[in-house]
Amino acid sequence: MCLGIPGEIVEILTARPDLAMVDVSGVQRAINIGLLDEVPVPGDWILIHVGFALSKIDEAEAKAALDFLESIGQAYADEMAALQASAID
Repeated sequence: MCLGIPGEIVEILTARPDLAMVDVSGVQRAINIGLLDEVPVPGDWILIHVGFALSKIDEAEAKAALDFLESIGQAYADEMAALQASAID
């Protein structure tokens, strides 16, 4: 199962402006932000699916989604393991 997971923008990568470093529950990864209508800034929350930011979301929505995902157990654990193993070059 693949889930959309909320993440917080930590920084926009200057060498690759289509990528942002994003923190998802303590795991930081480069995520492609090229599909977003507007460029996010550090502190913004985004919804991530398979390495791409799909949309900006507000912090309350992000927190609620993270709480829900943590409550469903194994699917969330599997998604976090996939995120930890991933990398965008």
